[in-house]
Amino acid sequence: DDVVINKKAMDLIAINTTAGTASEVTRVAVVTDPVSKRKFAFKTKHILAAIAVNDPELMTSLPKGLTAGTGMDALTHAVESLVAKTGYTLTEELALSAIKLIFKYLPVAVADGSNMEARDAMTYAQYMAGMSFGNANCGIVHGMAHAVGGYYNLPHGLCNAILLPPCMEYNCGSPVAVQKYALMARTVA
Repeated sequence: DDVVINKKAMDLIAINTTAGTASEVTRVAVVTDPVSKRKFAFKTKHILAAIAVNDPELMTSLPKGLTAGTGMDALTHAVESLVAKTGYTLTEELALSAIKLIFKYLPVAVADGSNMEARDAMTYAQYMAGMSFGNANCGIVHGMAHAVGGYYNLPHGLCNAILLPPCMEYNCGSPVAVQKYALMARTVA
């Protein structure tokens, strides 16, 4: 259940430290209630950051698992926004550009967290994925990942990584999704 907030918050400066969530450029915040084991999404334009800082140097000390998981969150944002019914030309271009960078640089960033080229590319990729899903929305993967992650207290990126392949297979029931996945495959080939 989404919660809507209609009151402006104080100006926010968001400093990204993971290259995955894109929360510095979106109007969504997710809060986990450990008692009910549920995650709640808060959506409002009032939590958009006035200033967003993406500095890849802040990410060089991230452990490999966190780098991989947050990268998979960014990839899932891009893939889901690519096939979203609410997407359009700009969100598609952002998603495809993000996917291309993630396929190239996520393995490098995981293997060598101090590789600044990879960290910079992942920072840019997650930013573009965030701009894409912030306008086109996410889909079944995120809906299920929030539920599973909240209930089992699992990292969001891991849940996305596990759920993305079967959800993409399910989405192949849509001819439009198949066309978009084919476009994605050509982009990363």
